[in-house]
Amino acid sequence: MTPRPVLNRSLLALTGLVLLGGGLLILFAGLDLYRRLGLSPPAGWPLTAPGDVLLGTADRVRWSHQGWWWWPAVIAALVLVALLALWWLLAQPGRRRPGALPVGGTPPQEGVELRDRALSDAIASEAAALPGVEHTAVRITGRPSRFRTHVSLTLTPQAAPGDTLGALCEGPLHTAGRSTGIPDMPTEARLHVARHRARRAQ
Repeated sequence: MTPRPVLNRSLLALTGLVLLGGGLLILFAGLDLYRRLGLSPPAGWPLTAPGDVLLGTADRVRWSHQGWWWWPAVIAALVLVALLALWWLLAQPGRRRPGALPVGGTPPQEGVELRDRALSDAIASEAAALPGVEHTAVRITGRPSRFRTHVSLTLTPQAAPGDTLGALCEGPLHTAGRSTGIPDMPTEARLHVARHRARRAQ
């Protein structure tokens, strides 16, 4: 599993646990379940009865005496968290991966699928062997029926970008199209040139 899905799932799990804990806390207090079920909440536990509030008068007075900067700082932090959550949410559709790709052209062969990770690894492995290629990165995004391949190549300073692009289309991408039965596979290729230190004349 790649680091990005691991991070997404970890954030979702953490957010779910926080929301679940807060919801259960409010539910137990609102329905007075501690008294009905004969349970004893821990000492200092918030919201144990229907009339309880999260911040009592003493707590509100104590936090209000922190200085003029306290509440603006809290509001700014909450706004920052909300903006980060919104940015993360809006970024998810562009990071969607198909998972399994149909194989065999149109219509695809029933029951025959290829994992997007296996296809991207195969393209990256073959592209890395091309002359003048120093580093490769391949990822596949979109839906299984309409996916797009993104190829990023880092070239050596001596490589010819035009020749490398032609070799990429005739080699790894042609092989991938033939393997999947999709000869005109939508692909976006980006070529970068590796930095190199200038040689000193002695």
